Amino acid sequence: QMQLAESGGGLVQAGGSLRLSCAASGRTFSTYGMGWFRQAPGKEREFVARIHWSGVSTYYADSVKGRFVISRDNAKNTLYLQMRSLKPEDTAVYYCNAVRGVQPQFDSWGQGTQVTVSS
Repeated sequence: QMQLAESGGGLVQAGGSLRLSCAASGRTFSTYGMGWFRQAPGKEREFVARIHWSGVSTYYADSVKGRFVISRDNAKNTLYLQMRSLKPEDTAVYYCNAVRGVQPQFDSWGQGTQVTVSS
């Protein structure tokens, strides 16, 4: 398993920005594709974005494409999600995990970080 700790969430007005971080330990972070997921109240957890282990390729859910940017720093074992032009529908708890395609690889999740976007 990989231990994951998300941070950087908060309350922001619509149109604002936030940068999330995910600190990883317990596995060789640099060998895993990584991704962000989110879960809104009363909804299933959904895929948001993923990045290749090398950082050379990324993929986004249609709902965030053009607004969110995923990146990683393998030297720091850290994954990032820069979120811009936030909308109320982006309100959710955000989680990171290693990925296979758009599916989470590990069963264990971090505590997540709450993002709340007010209209």
